[in-house]
Amino acid sequence: MPTDLSKIRNIGICAHIDAGKTTVSERILYYTGKNYKIGEVHEGTATMDFLQDEQERGITIQSAATTCPWTRHGQEYKINLIDTPGHVDFTIEVERSLRVLDGAVAVFDGKEGVEAQSETVWRQADRYRVPRICFINKMDKIGASFDFSYGTIKSRLGANGIPIQYPVGTGHDFSAIIDLVKMKAFFFEGEKGETMVEKAIPDSEVETAKKWRHDMIEKISELDDDLMGMYLEGKEPSNEQLVATLRKATVERRCYPVMCGAALRNMGVQLLLDAVIDYLPSPSEKPDVEGTDPRDKEVKMTRPHDKEAPFSALVFKVVSDTHGDLTYVRVYSGTLTKGTRLLNPGNNKKENASRIFEMHAQNRIPLEEVSAGNIVAVVGIKDSYTGDTLCDPDKPIILERMHFPEPVISMSIEPKGSDDKRRLSDALATIRREDPSFRYSYDDETGQTIISGMGELHLDIIRTKIVRDMKINVEVGKPKVSYRETITKKAEYVRGLHKKQSGGRGQFGDVIIHLEPFTAEQAAAEELDFEDNIAVENAIVGGAIPKEFIKPAMDGIRQTAKTGVKFGYPMINIKVTIVDGSSHDVDSSQVAFELAGRLALIAAADQAGPVLLEPIMKVVVTVPDEYLGNITGDIASRRGMIVNTDDRGVVKMVNAEIPLSELFGYTTDIRGMSQGRASATMEFLEYRQMPTSMMKEVLEAQAGGGKDKK
Repeated sequence: MPTDLSKIRNIGICAHIDAGKTTVSERILYYTGKNYKIGEVHEGTATMDFLQDEQERGITIQSAATTCPWTRHGQEYKINLIDTPGHVDFTIEVERSLRVLDGAVAVFDGKEGVEAQSETVWRQADRYRVPRICFINKMDKIGASFDFSYGTIKSRLGANGIPIQYPVGTGHDFSAIIDLVKMKAFFFEGEKGETMVEKAIPDSEVETAKKWRHDMIEKISELDDDLMGMYLEGKEPSNEQLVATLRKATVERRCYPVMCGAALRNMGVQLLLDAVIDYLPSPSEKPDVEGTDPRDKEVKMTRPHDKEAPFSALVFKVVSDTHGDLTYVRVYSGTLTKGTRLLNPGNNKKENASRIFEMHAQNRIPLEEVSAGNIVAVVGIKDSYTGDTLCDPDKPIILERMHFPEPVISMSIEPKGSDDKRRLSDALATIRREDPSFRYSYDDETGQTIISGMGELHLDIIRTKIVRDMKINVEVGKPKVSYRETITKKAEYVRGLHKKQSGGRGQFGDVIIHLEPFTAEQAAAEELDFEDNIAVENAIVGGAIPKEFIKPAMDGIRQTAKTGVKFGYPMINIKVTIVDGSSHDVDSSQVAFELAGRLALIAAADQAGPVLLEPIMKVVVTVPDEYLGNITGDIASRRGMIVNTDDRGVVKMVNAEIPLSELFGYTTDIRGMSQGRASATMEFLEYRQMPTSMMKEVLEAQAGGGKDKK
């Protein structure tokens, strides 16, 4: 395998559920020679879906990593590949994978085009500035349309997609792929499509191909002044100029090459691999990785993608294993040798990389060392988790962390016996270490353990893991919604005074704050940290509160907001500004100001019109025309709002926004309303204020036994 950085590609395969991501991945493994036979999702034999739940349910639950070779232009390249889930409940797997990848292949269903989760994945890739290739899959599906799917990439994603291929036929008639750069048709022969044959474009497709090539040249020319000059003069750029310009613009995320194929029929995957090499960046083409100095978070630092630089890597996944936890890392700079001592600058703990493995799904290939640009798993790491940095102890740096979504649903879980109780605590800690989108807590009022996640399927998978895999007997309650609280108006000059005198040294902290509603957009505009959807700003002038007490006061405010102020749910979408206060030369302390900050927020929230927010889900229902009335009427009965309805042949796509509390068992319900012919996908959209009557019901239920608490 090459170690030259320019010969490495770190890519992810991501898209909406059922678009064919894992099938594409399996073909990649076969054509690169990594697998000697093709695994199939529908048969439960897919290499990348190796968990029992994945094989039984036919879906990807956790991202799987592998490394495979590919020869292009007579040179061997190394592709580090991550296959990610499409189901919204496992969006954390996509999030942490995109954080460490240099490029991605976004897969779309040739009949459905851009779907709900496609948009979510696209936004995640935007957040981490990941260049992409679009692959319109399933062109062999009845009703597939390249033109329609390409249109949805432009209209729904707002992406500058540039088709570089066009299909010959669709559905059962899909027979070849036209390369618009070479102006050749590629046919896939042999039992597994392993023989790619280049032929002249069929006569019936020549005019269509010329039109699409003309559009391609025009769009590529818009990306480069020299090419635009040639285009305006009526000169056609060379194929080499087109590819070079398209590569540069793709790496810079100014455009996205659009390709097509049918992975299940073994068509188009080799061309996709060629495009990964031609258009997606190597690690050396990415900007230096950014971080901060652990000793002073205000000091920005960078590390070059260079094996000679000080070592730095980001932990993006932890998998518990009987032989020791596997810690997946992306190496950004330097070289790691087996047995090296490392530093986690976040918690200041030393770690030992006792063994290094190149991963092939669940199989491991031992390595002696690994250098910048690679993705590997390490054994021996004890106190580092997803989002943590590992680095050279003498050259510390903290790399940018990743975004973890907040859980929107929870349920109680109770062990049946004393042995189960003891083991459950360890099991939940293990699952939390593996899955940062999972939370658990102990409710003192009810004596129950509460587990929280991203959806019903997410919690069901966790329950299965606890019962079947960890052999712990538990009883689970019904799922509950995770609400939030916020405010509706501003409260100014509210004092939080913590004063205690009980002989000897007393306690004194005095903080005065403004509290106001706030949004992520406002935080971005004002360049304020909006962690957990809370902004805390210091506006003290003249030293009314000594500098050493400002941070404790801020910490007290943040911690109080996280645990809830008025209703016992986390507080979000607020800005707290510390405007004044006072201190005592002897009695003031960090603890006193932390408590003063807490008291100030509690008092201010009382004056600022506190309300409850509920999670709203974006729901997309696919339903035959004759059952549309049943579905729309049901949505209205669930306090839902229909955003729009699209025609998709003989079915309708209903886009709606519905409170999560109204959606338990929804998939089963709509099947009953449509004789099993309707299906739905849903994802978290936002938190919105609850109607007063509903808020009253939730709070009464909470007061009547704590059953609706988070």
